[in-house]
Amino acid sequence: MDASDEIEQFFGVYLLYNVNPQFKGRTYIGFTVNPNRRIQQHNKGKQAGGAWRTHGRGPWEMVLIIHGFPNEISALRFEWAWQNPKKSRRLKHLPGKTKKENQFQYRFRIVSAMLNTCPWCRFALTIRWLKQQYVLDFPLEYNPPSHMPITYGPVRIKRGKTNTRRENDGSSNQQGDDEEFLSLQRNSVRCCVCRGRTRDSDTLLKCVHPKCSMQAHIICLAKKFLSSQPGQIVPIDGKCPVCKAVVLWGDLIRARQGCYQNLEECTSAEEDAEDDNWTQQLQSQVT
Repeated sequence: MDASDEIEQFFGVYLLYNVNPQFKGRTYIGFTVNPNRRIQQHNKGKQAGGAWRTHGRGPWEMVLIIHGFPNEISALRFEWAWQNPKKSRRLKHLPGKTKKENQFQYRFRIVSAMLNTCPWCRFALTIRWLKQQYVLDFPLEYNPPSHMPITYGPVRIKRGKTNTRRENDGSSNQQGDDEEFLSLQRNSVRCCVCRGRTRDSDTLLKCVHPKCSMQAHIICLAKKFLSSQPGQIVPIDGKCPVCKAVVLWGDLIRARQGCYQNLEECTSAEEDAEDDNWTQQLQSQVT
């Protein structure tokens, strides 16, 4: 695809492929909040911020990136597990690299399994091929969950409203009046689940169907969806309280970019045990 998608609140884990004839076929896995800047750093070397493992071995191409993680911590955990499948309690049962596989095929098989493994299988992730000539088919036993779209083409990072400088056009009073009006207008909205009035600080989800007026607190809607999915932390799908259509939780999250930022991540004892491993690695290397 020629057109690039513009994304706000980006947390991604990527796969690099080496095209240098001397090192061709080598791979590297890393985390980034800006893929376009990160690949430039890798190819310019560690003096420009690239990782020491990729320094002097370029050029590299960023061919695949998984993005849409709730926050930086969850993305870093995904990165560590992808780099160290034999050390991860969730992945150590997977077969190692076979003689028929090259590094790239092996790394792809591992990430295919990860996308079908909890907790990652419940995230609203997007699988993006940045270089179409490297696209591989997912193994039949590891087809991505239905709520994870497979997309193609580059991605641009969209600056958030808080980071965007607004020009002063002499209409500050009008702007203040507009903000007050919007605040009052929003305060008149009720959550479709708890029926409580919403506030400016509330994180709301809206139905993805354009003709549906549903708005609800993210926690209220999640609890409603999870009532039919006992034992889970993050819902997969559910019926809209207003239009009654079945909607994917991932679609609601993607439509409300950045809504995970105010939530604390729930971790299991197994994830806590892995924290020390990837934290030590992060401290000893520049990703």
